[in-house]
Amino acid sequence: MQGFRSFVWTAVSYQLKDKLKLSPSASQFVSSVAFFPWSIKPLYGIVSDCISIRGRKRIPYLIIATILSLVPWPILGLNATFRNSSWHLMVLLTAQNLGTAMADVVVDAMIAEAVRSEKASFAGDLQSLSWFSMALGGICGSLLGGYALSNLPIDKIFLLFTVLPAIQLFSCVLVEETPVSSGDVPTSEDLGDSHDMNGNSPSDEDSYFMRKSSSTISKRKKSKKRGKKKRFSNKSQFVEKENAGRLGWYYSLKSATYSLLQAFRKPIILRPMAWFFLAHITFPNLSTVMFYYQTEFLNLDAAFLGTTRVIGWLGLMLGTFVYNRHLKTMKLRTILLYTHIGLSLLSLLDIVLVSRMNIAYGITDKHMVLVGSALADAINQFKFMPFLILSGQLCPPGIEGTLFALFMSINNFGSTVGSFVGAGLASFLNLSSGSFDNLLLGIAIQVACIYIPVLFLFLIPKEATGVSA
Repeated sequence: MQGFRSFVWTAVSYQLKDKLKLSPSASQFVSSVAFFPWSIKPLYGIVSDCISIRGRKRIPYLIIATILSLVPWPILGLNATFRNSSWHLMVLLTAQNLGTAMADVVVDAMIAEAVRSEKASFAGDLQSLSWFSMALGGICGSLLGGYALSNLPIDKIFLLFTVLPAIQLFSCVLVEETPVSSGDVPTSEDLGDSHDMNGNSPSDEDSYFMRKSSSTISKRKKSKKRGKKKRFSNKSQFVEKENAGRLGWYYSLKSATYSLLQAFRKPIILRPMAWFFLAHITFPNLSTVMFYYQTEFLNLDAAFLGTTRVIGWLGLMLGTFVYNRHLKTMKLRTILLYTHIGLSLLSLLDIVLVSRMNIAYGITDKHMVLVGSALADAINQFKFMPFLILSGQLCPPGIEGTLFALFMSINNFGSTVGSFVGAGLASFLNLSSGSFDNLLLGIAIQVACIYIPVLFLFLIPKEATGVSA
């Protein structure tokens, strides 16, 4: 579902640019607002961890999330007014991302629960299968998205994409989930003995009906009194159950928040997350500058750049396969060390491309870009897979969704900070459209910054592998 989203989001980009005629800044504003739900993923985790629906904490939320991600597409496909209004489009896309982000959190929590189970040795396989599936969807979405845009109107693409979330909705029925114990939520018995309090115990009723009344008036009075007591008892028990449910949610949310803070303060959790965050913010991301360089200086067309994205997905699948097959039993420190060495060597390909050394050896720019794209996604996956697996292993029971979502938010926030650092470096070096004189220096600074996180690898647990933390 997440990978194949490239099929429809390419059409969204063209809708904003060609149909609505939005400027790049306006288009970026609409996209940023629409993707905001991904920035508050821990909120979905806290809710799904603490508030069960009919005794279940995962599947009901997965169904709600899938419906949210499904409904906007037929509306956009059938209603031209909503489709051609930037505000309506933004609201519907925000709702769609809300559903997709919520589903992502729920699935992450389910994977984290499986990683913590007695079959933890399957952790690497489970994470690998998840990312392999997303990569496969990304390849299909990228290939079919370009073909669809060439042969179908955008409204038909929106309608066609509804098939996938509909299949996801149906698949929710096939997923089994063990209901949470009723003891997890306080009941009326936990709050007090309502039978004794109301004077309506079964033994009282039996003795009442066995006694004979010597007077009809006395019998009526007693019957009337018992009717009042019974109505009061039923109403009281209903209020107690309702209050108990609310108290259960309140104490569950309070406990989860406290557990989250306590868990995150533990060095075994704080130190690895600090390393992964540091690895992002110390690397100035110049991907946007390279995109401008490839399109303006190398004159690579959009169709070819779309092909490089498919190659990138293939590289991600290759990286996932290699990690699962050969690296998951290695120590994470060793994997991360070699990954950063590989990333530094990969940056040398950019130096060769920018310096035009490849032309001297008869290697075309397209081949350089294709190889670089495939290797970049593959090597980066060697760093991301340890993050996913270590995050799943560190999640304590009961707050899997919340803590795992917080881990992912930290990772995403680190990437955002790295992009701002890259933008600052580009501004400092006067790298802009049509001006790439200092791009070689920028790449050289990137290579040097890659090794900064290596100095802090002591933050990663020494004996941690892809199988055990």
